[in-house]
Amino acid sequence: MTPSDVQLSLDLPAPPLAGETPLVPARMVNEYVYCPRLAYLMWTQSEWAETGDTVEGNRVHARVDRANAPLPAPEMLEGAAAEPKVVSRALTLSSAALGVIAKIDVAEAEDGIVTPIDYKRGKRPHVPQGAYEPERIQVCLQALLLEEHGYRVDAGAIYYAESRERVRIVLDEALRAAARSAVHGLRLLVAQGRIPPPLRDSPKCPRCALVSICLPDEISALGGSALAPRPIAVPADEALPLVVQSQRARIGKDGETLKITDEEGGETNVRLIDISDVALFGNVAITTPALATLMEREIPVTFHSHGGWFRGMAQGIGHRNVEVRTAQYRASFDEAFCLRFARELVAAKVLNQRTILRRNWRGDPEARHPVLQRLSAARKAAGGAATLPELLGIEGDAAAAYFRAFAGLLAPAGTAVGGSAGGGGIGAGAGFAEAAPAGAGLGGAMAFRFDARNRRPPADPVNAMLSLAYAMLGRHLTIALAAVGLDPYRGFYHAPRYGRPALALDLMEPFRPVIADSVVLSAVNTGEVRPEDFVVAATGAGLTPAGRRRFVDAFERRLSQETTHPLFGYRLSMRRLILVQARLLCRFLLGELPGYPHHLPR
Repeated sequence: MTPSDVQLSLDLPAPPLAGETPLVPARMVNEYVYCPRLAYLMWTQSEWAETGDTVEGNRVHARVDRANAPLPAPEMLEGAAAEPKVVSRALTLSSAALGVIAKIDVAEAEDGIVTPIDYKRGKRPHVPQGAYEPERIQVCLQALLLEEHGYRVDAGAIYYAESRERVRIVLDEALRAAARSAVHGLRLLVAQGRIPPPLRDSPKCPRCALVSICLPDEISALGGSALAPRPIAVPADEALPLVVQSQRARIGKDGETLKITDEEGGETNVRLIDISDVALFGNVAITTPALATLMEREIPVTFHSHGGWFRGMAQGIGHRNVEVRTAQYRASFDEAFCLRFARELVAAKVLNQRTILRRNWRGDPEARHPVLQRLSAARKAAGGAATLPELLGIEGDAAAAYFRAFAGLLAPAGTAVGGSAGGGGIGAGAGFAEAAPAGAGLGGAMAFRFDARNRRPPADPVNAMLSLAYAMLGRHLTIALAAVGLDPYRGFYHAPRYGRPALALDLMEPFRPVIADSVVLSAVNTGEVRPEDFVVAATGAGLTPAGRRRFVDAFERRLSQETTHPLFGYRLSMRRLILVQARLLCRFLLGELPGYPHHLPR
């Protein structure tokens, strides 16, 4: 071991409390002793995620967190006038000297002595001290607060709800010193603003509520660890998007459900717990109570035009992680950083375009090789681009070559097989049609012809599907970035412009081929969307209501498909993968990763 491998640590005092310095909750000191990184994520970065364990813990505390009569003053607990036993619930005490605030579940006063009791879910652990150290330190801090307010405390207690056992906590000098040291350690950690590294291969991680945010195994793997990441960051996607396309539909709240009233389709009820986000296309009305409920539950609502263009998003308070946004803004004004990030971004996009061509080629085998070579050259050129304009030119040339060959990925007329049924989201309504002259539908003989990429408006059905798919992909990335605390509108490659989610467009580039383009290819080649599902006019082409509904279902179904992560080896849905990538971007911007790992399927 060399001297550089040894990290020296100094016991520094915590900084003094200033006027605006918040007091540390005793519960957060518990988390710090359990895992310093967990405490930092929860306290400094305001991260949180509900699990079955946390919901059960909330249920246990709901029974005792009902505030009642306050604890009498210390002098009222002694003498002849003192009551034989006093029980106070949800008692909140604080101390500027300790720098701690705590809500004591139950404080029992008897014979002039007060005992703080903390309620925990689960069973009593069989350890020598009767409870684990983090829980004992939390109770000790509650006792120290009581003592500072003049009460006599001999011991504390922890009540375990599942086993219905009460464990006495001895408040010796060693525990008191450990509690004070933990408070100083957490305050110093927060003052330094440096997130601790993740635990390595710890048994604590799999059941941690923040494992999908912390990404301990993933960060260790990207840092060079030989251990394969455990599939702990990929819980099932129980909630799915609610997509409302029917014009003149109205969304209202009915108890714990959303009621969608449609003049043509009748009424549809969707439980709020089944909704991850809501997408409204065109003239869809939503009531204030429904919108307020969605915002309270941090369920974002996105608004789209008739043609699918992303107009904006309504959400609740949003993520409070100021630290990651500060890092994002700082990086966005660093021209050297932006160029490096953009180079890797374009290289990843070109590589994924090449992968799509290699996997799905249906044309002349001899014609594929030159295109693949050109894309390989473009990928290498992107890594050496000296300026953003030069990089834009390289990206444009690669896109032109890719889309010139795109027709070779489409099934010839008459060869498409039957489309698949079902959807990956919660559908509501029959969609809508874009304005077009009557009788302007495409005949079967025209099949799906594609010559080049165009937009605004798309000139043919394939371009219409590509534009809609890109708009929907941008919506999902905007939601994911906002969910992890990033600002979707401040990017590194796409120039900031009013109303444009530049960062979402940045991260979307490598995902365009593997999600949006692949959905279009699947919809065409399986026959799920047919030529008669479009209307055309001099102003462009658009999907019919039935065609749009099937295409949106195909897109959401693609996001629900599982794939093997090329870096971590476990399986997860594309929807979850997008969120993991957004989390990895946070870890990169905060300096925990040497680079941002793009999604590059083989």
